[in-house]
Amino acid sequence: MIFKEKTIGVISLGCDKNRVDTEKMLAILGSDKITSDIEKAQIIIINSCAFLESARKEALDAVFECDGYREKGKLEKLVLTGCLPQKYVGDIFSELPEVDIFLGISDYARLPEAIEEAYKGKRVNFVGDVKREEESARVVTTPLHYAYLKIADGCDNKCTYCLIPSIRGKYRSERIEDLLKEAEGLGDVAELILDAQDVTRYGEDLYGKPCLPELIRKLSALGNVGKIRILYAYPDKITDELIREMAENPKVIKYIYIPLQHADDAVLKRMNRKGTYAEYISLINELRERIDGIAIRSTFIAGFPGETEEQFDRLVGFLKEAKLENAGFFAYSREEGTPAYRLGGQLSEKVKNARVKKLYAVQRKISEEKARAYLGKEIEVLADGIDYDGQRFYGRAYFMAPDIDGKVYFTSDSEVDQGETYKVLIEKTDGYDFYGRAKNEFTE
Repeated sequence: MIFKEKTIGVISLGCDKNRVDTEKMLAILGSDKITSDIEKAQIIIINSCAFLESARKEALDAVFECDGYREKGKLEKLVLTGCLPQKYVGDIFSELPEVDIFLGISDYARLPEAIEEAYKGKRVNFVGDVKREEESARVVTTPLHYAYLKIADGCDNKCTYCLIPSIRGKYRSERIEDLLKEAEGLGDVAELILDAQDVTRYGEDLYGKPCLPELIRKLSALGNVGKIRILYAYPDKITDELIREMAENPKVIKYIYIPLQHADDAVLKRMNRKGTYAEYISLINELRERIDGIAIRSTFIAGFPGETEEQFDRLVGFLKEAKLENAGFFAYSREEGTPAYRLGGQLSEKVKNARVKKLYAVQRKISEEKARAYLGKEIEVLADGIDYDGQRFYGRAYFMAPDIDGKVYFTSDSEVDQGETYKVLIEKTDGYDFYGRAKNEFTE
C-alpha cells in the first residue's frame, strides 16, 4: 500500500475520547513512519471536534495551516476525520478543497482504502459509509504510564444545548470482554482513565442495567492496571453500588468528575438536566461522607438563555456551598440544531463572559483555600515528566486528572522515573499548581 511508504502526522483535537479514536486509527494504519513533526509529514490526519463553534474554528484553522505545508513542507494528502465531517460534510466537502479525504466517526477502518483512492487523484468522502471492525489495538499517544479507555460512545441525555447526540448518535457501550482485552493491550499503566460522554450509563444498552461497578471490578483484576480514574459521571446515575465500589476498591482513585452544568432549578430544567440544587448538594455531601478524601470536579455553563441575575447568583451560591476541588466554566454557545438555539432570552457575549469571569474568581478562592491545607505536608505524586524550562520534574496528585487539573512541580536530589509515585513535600501553591521537593525513594 502506498501509505506504508509515507511519513504520517496526526493532530487530535477536542476531548480524550477523540484521542482514543486517533490511537485506533494509527493502529489500523499499522505504519512505523509516524512523526510528531507535522512539517515533515507526507500525510496529515486531523481528527476534529465539532461540539462548539470554537472547536469547529480550531479544526478549520488546523486545515488551513496544514495545507500550507504542501509548499513549505512535504504534505501530499490531507485527511479530515471525526465530528466535523460527520456533522457537516455536506457543507464542507465543496468548501474545503484543501482536504483530500473526509471520514466520519465510524469510518476509520476505511482509512487505508481512502488513502489509496486519494493517491489515484480522487477526493474521497467516506463519511457514513461505515465499515466497522472489532479493533482494540492502539498506538498510545499519552505518556506510556497512563492511558484512556473509552468505554462508550454517543449520548442519550438530550441536553438542550448539546450537539453530541446529533453527531455521535445514541449511547453505545463497548462489551466488557472487548474493554478488558483493550486494557490488557495497553501494557503496564499506572493510571487507567475511564472515559465516555457519560460513564455512569455504561452497560444499560447492552446488559439492561448500569454496569460501571462491574467493569471497574474486572479492570481492577488485571495485573497491568495500577489505578483507575473516573471521568464524566452524570449525577443522576451515581448509584449506591458505584459509591461503595469507589470507597472500598483500593485501585479506584478517590476522584470523580461530575458535569453539573448549573445549579438553579429552573435553568437546569430548561437545559433538560436531571437534578436540582438540593439534590446536587445532597450527592456531594454523600460522596464526601462515604469516600474519605474524595476530590470532586465539575463544569458549569454561564449565560444560558433566560438566565437571570438571581439564577446566576444561585449558581454562585452553590459554588460557595459545594466547595468543589476544581471546576471549569464556559460561556453558553448558541449551536444551531439544538433546542436551546430557539429559546428566547439569549444573552450578549459581554454578559456571558463577565459571568464566566466571576465564576472563575469565586472558584479560585475556594481552590486556593483547599490548596493551602497541603502546605508543609507530604503528598503522593505520580511523576509524569520533566519541566525543562523550570529545571524540575512534574506530576499529579490523586486530585489532578491529566490536562484538566493542575500539576505538582518538584525537585529531587536523585533520579526520578516517569510513572513512579513519589512523596513530595509541598512548599508553595498558587491554588492550581503545587511546588515542592521529593524524597529520594519512590513509594510502592
